[in-house]
Amino acid sequence: MAEQLRNVLVTGGSRGLGLAIATRLVACGYRVIVLARSESAELRAAMAAHGEALVFQACDLADTAGIGAVVGDLRRRVGPFYGLVNNAGLGTAGLLSMMRDADIEALIRLNTLAPILLAKYVVRSMMSGREGRIVNISSIVAVSGYKALSVYSATKASLEGFTRSLAREVGQLGITVNAVAPGFVDTAMTHALSDSEREKITHRSALRRMAEPDDVAGAVEYLLSDKARNITGITLTVDAGNTA
Repeated sequence: MAEQLRNVLVTGGSRGLGLAIATRLVACGYRVIVLARSESAELRAAMAAHGEALVFQACDLADTAGIGAVVGDLRRRVGPFYGLVNNAGLGTAGLLSMMRDADIEALIRLNTLAPILLAKYVVRSMMSGREGRIVNISSIVAVSGYKALSVYSATKASLEGFTRSLAREVGQLGITVNAVAPGFVDTAMTHALSDSEREKITHRSALRRMAEPDDVAGAVEYLLSDKARNITGITLTVDAGNTA
């Protein structure tokens, strides 16, 4: 009988960094369930290439009241979860004094509350098997700060505090909880920056370049692997030495 693939949920996996993480994990032998509001053309192409190892589940994580039901339904359909990668998030920028209250609330709801609730319901599945891996995608601005990203930075800092405390809470159950903090990653988002802004970023970095999505995906892969079984409660920075 063929060995059952380990199930990993990846949020925000329809494009960009999330899709890079999802496809990297599929290539490593996991079955990945992508949670996103809708399919993208890139995700559909990846699903066609990987077959049943890459699955899409429509889910609007801003609807936090529905997260428990979505996780419960997936648990019944695909079986227990081995991993959760909390990648989905908003990067809305703005000076705090000028931001709309609704935008502040949306950032906190998607970047902080949704990952906490997902972890709550996924951990319940992991407890019976006494193993599991949770990886929260943070950002270097959680520590370094950045102008016009005060609310975003606050959500990522809270996610790192959550990571450390949850690691202690579930460690005795064989579950590890870690975070990955990317710096400026070479994606469509940073391509929107001016040449001078990109040059400043690369000049600040010890390696004189930006990290790429696959670099972050590789860090997630490692933290999900058996090689990282004794690593928990840490934040792994992937920023080409920007904060060195």
